[in-house]
Amino acid sequence: MARTNSNYDKLAAGYLFPEITRRTDLFLENNPDVTLMKLGIGNTTEPLTPSVIRGLHEGVDRLAHVETYTGYTVNYGDVPIRKAISGYYQKLGVTADINEIFVSDGAKPDSGNIQSIFCTDSIVAVQDPAYPVYVDTNVIAGRTGAFIPETRQYERMVYMPCHEENGFFPALPEQKVDLIYICSPNNPTGTVATRSQLEAFIRYAIANKAVIVFDAAYAAFIQDPGLPRSIYEIEDAKKCAIEINSFSKMAGFTGVRLGWTVVPMDLVTENAASGKVNRMWERRMNTFFNGPSNIVQLGGIAALSDQGQRECRQLVDYYMNNARIIRDGLTEIGLKVYGGKNAPYVWLKTPSQMTSWAFFDKLLEETHVVGTPGSGFGPSGEGFFRLSAFGHTEDISKAVRNIKENLRL
Repeated sequence: MARTNSNYDKLAAGYLFPEITRRTDLFLENNPDVTLMKLGIGNTTEPLTPSVIRGLHEGVDRLAHVETYTGYTVNYGDVPIRKAISGYYQKLGVTADINEIFVSDGAKPDSGNIQSIFCTDSIVAVQDPAYPVYVDTNVIAGRTGAFIPETRQYERMVYMPCHEENGFFPALPEQKVDLIYICSPNNPTGTVATRSQLEAFIRYAIANKAVIVFDAAYAAFIQDPGLPRSIYEIEDAKKCAIEINSFSKMAGFTGVRLGWTVVPMDLVTENAASGKVNRMWERRMNTFFNGPSNIVQLGGIAALSDQGQRECRQLVDYYMNNARIIRDGLTEIGLKVYGGKNAPYVWLKTPSQMTSWAFFDKLLEETHVVGTPGSGFGPSGEGFFRLSAFGHTEDISKAVRNIKENLRL
């Protein structure tokens, strides 16, 4: 008799973003004449840049001629795209060999899949609030116990609270853990880890033979030159950290799909010497993945060229201007806001101690703006709310005006 994976039954409620869609659709059914303004999901809206378009066209054109046609690619990215990513790190003062770089169809799949190369009894620590994929994929893998509704936490998972008092960056775990998920700039809070904060986690990880999974998908949005864009800018990080990154937000590839993961040769665990974790991830990629699209890889190479990076910075600046509009508008009406300075998300404190979902409904009904409840990112997200700067500036401005004029505080 076939049996299903019972760990799926542990997952709390519906996945965050489908639940937002469900509530939004229900509102539209009851209010068919309303036009909603969506500042919820972090989905890019602006066209791909000229360099990227040329690169994608080149990829298509190559497939039209027998002399340049290619079938399967290398399962973790062809050499040219890995060389381009290596060059990206070189500009940060970081050495990443092409054999340490694995190209995929995005940072989200990698963030979910990376846990598969670690033992199922690993103790997992996550920033709280955190992007749901870190928690949910470890639940599905069987590393946690049941979900406890009273605490909104899973048994056997270590939550590292991020709140106003600690500047939305957590203290080190008080106990020994094996896998540590850090996202910087953080989704949802918009906070960026400082060098000293990362140094502390690296020291902890090395002392405990733990592995840090560092999600740098929003690194391109960091405006402060004193803040690290890669964990490998910190000494000894290669001994304990895996870094995941993405073209989705930097180059607008949310639907195009392209990302990468760096698994250093120097990385060690309690039962794996240098090089083994790298080989395991390579085997995982070879077994489960046939490589990123050969067309998309040409677009990625173009995005990482000098001209492509200039264009990407203009795209990033566009969204960061949107973040400024949101921050300024919410601050004007007395709301307490964080983030939005080095990340495309604004993290606001809900007024009058409202729950996150209550504020979601209030914002939707009174202003016709859709955002993301902070509680959907973990228990420490309760009482907060995320607004996304991804959108056309005119739509962002209209949404902020609607909030300023119609939100009853």
